[in-house]
Amino acid sequence: MTGGLRTCVTFESQGETIVGSLFAPAFGIDPAPAVAIVGPMSYQKEQAPTLYAERLAQLGYAALVFDTRYRGESGGEPRCYENPAAKVDDLRAAVSFLSERADVDPGRLALLGICMGAGHALSAAADDSRVGAVAAVTGHYRDPAADALWLGGESAVAARLARGREALEKYEATGEIDYVPAVDFSRGDVGMPGELVWSWYELWAQRGLWENRYAVQSDAAVFSYESLSAAARLTKPLLMVHSDQCAIPDAARRHFAVVPSADKQLLWDGQTRHLQYYDDAAVIDRTVYSIVDWFARHLGPGSSQR
Repeated sequence: MTGGLRTCVTFESQGETIVGSLFAPAFGIDPAPAVAIVGPMSYQKEQAPTLYAERLAQLGYAALVFDTRYRGESGGEPRCYENPAAKVDDLRAAVSFLSERADVDPGRLALLGICMGAGHALSAAADDSRVGAVAAVTGHYRDPAADALWLGGESAVAARLARGREALEKYEATGEIDYVPAVDFSRGDVGMPGELVWSWYELWAQRGLWENRYAVQSDAAVFSYESLSAAARLTKPLLMVHSDQCAIPDAARRHFAVVPSADKQLLWDGQTRHLQYYDDAAVIDRTVYSIVDWFARHLGPGSSQR
């Protein structure tokens, strides 16, 4: 790798082409330690993941960001379909891609998950011996209690699940796809309800850098998924970064509590707001320094040969 460069890369996941950007480490010698990064619900790689990848590369890591299936430049139909299980598969495929590169040390691979991607990182790492360490930042962690708090009650979660299953049955029978906006200022039937999330994503949509659509059948996949069982299987070193102003703090504490790894740290970052971890340079800087310190202590020394 040539330090500091960003290269467009592709790899396969479950028969679909995944498109990503690989940021080369700015210093060090090959093979380099590497980090695969997965972002928030409905994210595209140019958003928060790229800001973390740029900083990780400046601190000596190869950093891979990518569009998961159904979004951005990656393949997969229907478009704008949120499927947590597919994202976990894509993240494991990203680990395979990195582990097979001559310029990456396969013994020093890590995962970074941001927001809902934190739970996906826990799931991918729990069952993959190649992953040496995990960092989870401002995680939107998933269990029934968290979903009920997110949407406003168990009945609201059940309604979303039923809606998704109905849309999925329609798609499987007719090929027709029902869509709603992914975010909206006032509508409650969108993929990610709430004015706060709208205020962030809509700016990307207005610039043509993010597609504000959500396949309704996503609800069948999204609300059949939980991340607590993955946390309970995770034996890898885990750094969890969260705060009182991040998504559902109690869910973060529940997930951290069940992780059986003896080597885990919960970095509670005061009153830092959830979205500051997406694009606030000062917050991302200090978070990345904590992540790099964690990875440096747990990925071990570099190997001189594969």
